[in-house]
Amino acid sequence: MKISVSYLKSPYNKEETIKMIENTSADYLHVDLKDGLFVDENNFTWEEMWPLLNKVKKPLDIHLMTLDVEHHIKNARVLNPEYITFQFEAAKYVKDCIDLVKSSGIKCGIAISPETLVEEIEPYLKKIDLVLVLGVHPGKGGQKFIKETVEKLIELKSLKKDYNFSIEVDGGINEKTVSLVSDTADIIVSGSYICESENFEKSIQILKSKA
Repeated sequence: MKISVSYLKSPYNKEETIKMIENTSADYLHVDLKDGLFVDENNFTWEEMWPLLNKVKKPLDIHLMTLDVEHHIKNARVLNPEYITFQFEAAKYVKDCIDLVKSSGIKCGIAISPETLVEEIEPYLKKIDLVLVLGVHPGKGGQKFIKETVEKLIELKSLKKDYNFSIEVDGGINEKTVSLVSDTADIIVSGSYICESENFEKSIQILKSKA
């Protein structure tokens, strides 16, 4: 199980938080980008993102919670992340978005909100590298994990044998909920549990021990 750390919920500023994550054993830096349209919060401009992220050494795991998906993919790929994941519900032309990501040699993910059924993305599973299952409603950190998420993860795991995608889960992951997803998820995203703790690395190791 790999761990991707989201830096948004932290008592430190973004630069300090990212540096602290860089000094841990985390596998990825998870980048949640919200445009104020798909979700209420607008938390970035690309002019801010480039200097903030272009020197990060850990692989970037970018999650676009945005409308105008293709526009944001074009900007995000400049950072050469390992993954660009877009919201299924936001994409007008899902296949075109997948092709745009993969045309740059970047792995493509599709994220699904709690209301979206796995069967809705089945036509695209053969083309993508990652399914990000949101265990909370998109847009705000610190929400409680929705336990029905576990059923989606089990369903996706059963489908994996026919495809070649990884399963990621994000939202409400902490030392109490990680055991609910560790058997099915390949990557877990944790934000406030790690970044609001006194010791980032210790929190990561707790998650691994509870998995």
